[in-house]
Amino acid sequence: QVQLVESGGGLVQAGGSLRLSCAASGRTASSYTMGWFRQAPGKEREFVGGITWNEGNTYYGDSVKGRFTISRDNAKNTVYLQMDSLKPEDTAVYYCAAVKGSDRPWTYYTSPTRYDSWGQGTQVTVSS
Repeated sequence: QVQLVESGGGLVQAGGSLRLSCAASGRTASSYTMGWFRQAPGKEREFVGGITWNEGNTYYGDSVKGRFTISRDNAKNTVYLQMDSLKPEDTAVYYCAAVKGSDRPWTYYTSPTRYDSWGQGTQVTVSS
């Protein structure tokens, strides 16, 4: 399994930006799909977006489309989540996740049950 460590969370005002990082170790040369999820208190874990490691293809959830951007740096084995125009409803614990393979439709990878490696999560709080 891949080991994942998130960083970059914090407190930001509405309209501001944050960049989260997800450092991966133990990754083989196989293709992986990396997902970002978030979970607010009392709510289910929600798909934010994802990226295929080898191809760099991205896909976003409707609630963040146009505001969030996912990228990866192969040399650093790190995936990023750039969050702009943040809203109070973006407040949540953010997780990155990994699963081998990237040949399914993106709808397959929007479910957290598809992933077998998870980071510890990082808190993002957006004040109004």
